[in-house]
Amino acid sequence: MLFNSLEFVVFYLGVLLLYYILPKKIRFVWLLFASYIFYGAWNVKYLALLFGITFATYLCGCMIDKITKSNGEAKKREFARKAVLTVGIVTNIGLLIYFKYMDFFAYNIYRVLGAIGIQIPEYHFDILLPVGISFITFQALGYAIDVYRGKIKAEKNFLKYALFVSFFPQLVAGPIERSSNLLRQIQNVHLQKKISYEKFTNGFALMLYGYFQKVFIADKAAVLANTVFANPGQYSTVELALGAIAFSIQIYCDFGGYSNIAIGAAQVLGFEMMENFNTPYFATSIQDFWRRWHISLSSWFKDYVYIPLGGNRCGKARRYFNLMVTFLVSGLWHGAQMTYVVWGGIHGFIQILEKEAADLIKKLGIKVKTEVFSYKLLKMLFTYFVVTIAWIFFRADNVSLAFAYIRQMFTNFNFAVLFNGSLYKLGLVKNDMTVLCIGVVILFLTELVRYKKNMRIEKYLCTQNLWFKWAVLIVMILCVVLFGEYGINYNAAEFIYFQF
Repeated sequence: MLFNSLEFVVFYLGVLLLYYILPKKIRFVWLLFASYIFYGAWNVKYLALLFGITFATYLCGCMIDKITKSNGEAKKREFARKAVLTVGIVTNIGLLIYFKYMDFFAYNIYRVLGAIGIQIPEYHFDILLPVGISFITFQALGYAIDVYRGKIKAEKNFLKYALFVSFFPQLVAGPIERSSNLLRQIQNVHLQKKISYEKFTNGFALMLYGYFQKVFIADKAAVLANTVFANPGQYSTVELALGAIAFSIQIYCDFGGYSNIAIGAAQVLGFEMMENFNTPYFATSIQDFWRRWHISLSSWFKDYVYIPLGGNRCGKARRYFNLMVTFLVSGLWHGAQMTYVVWGGIHGFIQILEKEAADLIKKLGIKVKTEVFSYKLLKMLFTYFVVTIAWIFFRADNVSLAFAYIRQMFTNFNFAVLFNGSLYKLGLVKNDMTVLCIGVVILFLTELVRYKKNMRIEKYLCTQNLWFKWAVLIVMILCVVLFGEYGINYNAAEFIYFQF
């Protein structure tokens, strides 16, 4: 059930209507039922895995809580707590590896053994990959770890905990919620006040903007990116650069659009979810980029991987090791391909270079005006350049093709394509290219307002006159309808991050 389909719109409106009709005490039960219907719509077999992850981490949390409150010897209690947590982590990571990485590991073992002269039959597991399994697993594991750390108390109501794991707006692609935020809201859902007009319209506006990002920008940019990446060898510098830029726009508007729809849909239901994107392409460094891009995942890796490895509380060599491990694992989290691992490695390596460069400038006593516009602009452009180059590895079918793409982009110069109409042969006719350009301009202006005002679009609209707010909403509705479900030749495209 795609967010950008009429099927989901009907489903969501039905959920919303019954949610506010039902008594407050049983609303969470209705949301849980709706969430399982939503996930089961992808494949009924997925429900068994969702239930299994939910039950395993629920049991883990309850057992840790029970051991913590027991009167046994402190060392024995701590050993038992760690043992339970370890079993919970191994069980869930084991399920993730089985469903997502078995073919990846089998293939690489086959290659390594072949390289040293040991030949074994190549085997493919062909396991059905459940949609959103990485998001579900990490959210559930975060809860178990938080219970172990004493940040929250174990949830005794299984149905409320099950809703936390399966809450349908963010179930298949995040944001990866923390128990300290979403679970506490679910626990207090019976105390939820009647939703206000402002909160309802804000959530609705954010959903609309998410749909606008997806159908007006991302799906158009996808056509251009797919055309170029399908056969990069036949294109020159301009087309290849345009293809890489198109993908950077596609993945941001696709995933950012999903996040906005999810956050907006939850807000209309009365739930506040964490921010997931904050003008990432205005970042002035790769470290800053990860403070702004997929915030729920980057903060998850920081809290549950980087800091437990030692974080910054150790020598430089170990800090850099921790950083690289975190980003390599982050890359692998995205998919069972070396392209994702290389993509994560690039982000980790560039962060190390940034830190070394900053230390060198400081040691040499070089004075740089860091607050001036020219300095910030240069850093933004450099960061976007690095991020876009790294996206090529993320998008390419394999590492060799990614390197070939980059080599071709920097060697096959042919600027005549800017003037001979070749750019309109990249999958988009002139009208579609114009629509995409308009969408990118709107995106830039919206991001600029967000960057300057530190205010999301729906909150910014609340500061304007009512006529302006509704004019913007109506324009977005028209854009979504004309270019979305009822648009000419429109096919609802799956969100990129659904595969993770």
